[in-house]
Amino acid sequence: MKQNTTQAITRLGGRFGDQFTTADAIRRHHATGVTAHRTETPDAVLFARATADVVDAVRICHQHSCPIVPFGTGTSTEGQISAEQGGVTIDLSGMNRILRVSADDLDCRVEAGVTRKTLNASLRDTGLFFPVDPGADASIGGMASTRASGTNAVRYGTMREVVMSLSVVLADGQLIETGTRARKSSAGYDLTRLFVGAEGTLGIITEATLRLAPIPQRIAAAVCTFPTVRAAVSAVVAALQSAIPLARAELLDALQVEACNRYSKLNLAVCPTLFLEFHGTDRAVDEQVEMMAEIAKEYGGGDFRWATATEERNRLWQARHDIWWAALALRPGSLGIPTDICVPISALPEVVAQTHADVAELGLIAPMCGHVGDGNFHLCVLVGPDDHNEQARVTELNARMIARAHAVGGTCTGEHGIGTGKIGYLAAERGEAMAALCAVKRALDPRNIMNPGKILDVGAYRPYQ
Repeated sequence: MKQNTTQAITRLGGRFGDQFTTADAIRRHHATGVTAHRTETPDAVLFARATADVVDAVRICHQHSCPIVPFGTGTSTEGQISAEQGGVTIDLSGMNRILRVSADDLDCRVEAGVTRKTLNASLRDTGLFFPVDPGADASIGGMASTRASGTNAVRYGTMREVVMSLSVVLADGQLIETGTRARKSSAGYDLTRLFVGAEGTLGIITEATLRLAPIPQRIAAAVCTFPTVRAAVSAVVAALQSAIPLARAELLDALQVEACNRYSKLNLAVCPTLFLEFHGTDRAVDEQVEMMAEIAKEYGGGDFRWATATEERNRLWQARHDIWWAALALRPGSLGIPTDICVPISALPEVVAQTHADVAELGLIAPMCGHVGDGNFHLCVLVGPDDHNEQARVTELNARMIARAHAVGGTCTGEHGIGTGKIGYLAAERGEAMAALCAVKRALDPRNIMNPGKILDVGAYRPYQ
């Protein structure tokens, strides 16, 4: 442990008492997430209870140049919670108060540790809901930090669209508010969007003001099978180009459907399948369904299988959210390596089809799913933990996917973020703009203590003269 970190830990222990620990088991837990990347344990963990705790802790760490890693629920997939340089992890899960709900203004204020399920449970009697649904019961602070999205993004947007303002503790312990409750603003730099997606590298989010959405009068969910993944994706693209306001459009390939049948006790046909959901008034939903059914038939789609009761609909979507565990169960003892890319929707059918062909060519087991309504899809590649040849083929597959995304104007990640796993791919994607990103990092975190080793390598780019 570096001397500066040792000094910071001594001071933090004196300041926070039983909120602060260096216990091995707790340190290891805070380096363990839903990731296949190597992770490093922090030297200590602080359980913050309020924004003031974060301010005090960051000031102490800044004085000693001690690295800091924010932690929500540990559901990130690209190594964002790894303490690459040791230091202190600040666990925000205890900051879980819902501070305000303004039903008339369709917004709310929450602490960073509130999870999306907890928030929606608290909104049940207001006629509103928080629409960003990445699957995992992630914390709001973590979702903002990784610019999360999920199954509802095609209709309601991502964290980029729903976050109105943030309370952020900067690297020197200064607390700032990034925006207001106004629905729009043209007042200066958009600091809120700067911190949404920064993965804790510029500051620690402690509170968030969020847009909420009215619960629709009617929600209708259905599944529809297709002869190929290309046909299924093409149907969604055609629907979007026809202005059908899909609320959810999720692709599962045949292998992923088989995994869901086994794990979630479903009885779906083992074919490429779309999970669809429609929101609106009774008349609007009827019109959407009629138009979508016609488009599906044009691409070889079968009849819609409806989940009309709330319990049945929830079961269907819970199965979709459990696909990670369902995929792992296909090959017990395997290591799951998740990856994702996002491309313009017109390019999606070809990119998905080519990726499917790559999986077959490389001899890998990789169930596919995707938020195809916004051009984003995922693979969960199952490999032997000690099979280095197989892991090398996964690296090749990931490289092909990202190169293909870049070739059509897409991105190396639609929602998982960069973390430690995609630093090189971000550099290839942003090119000369990486110098500007590093300039922002240096300006806000000159000592490089905020989640160092994530998103970019500051030392690889010269400062502006």
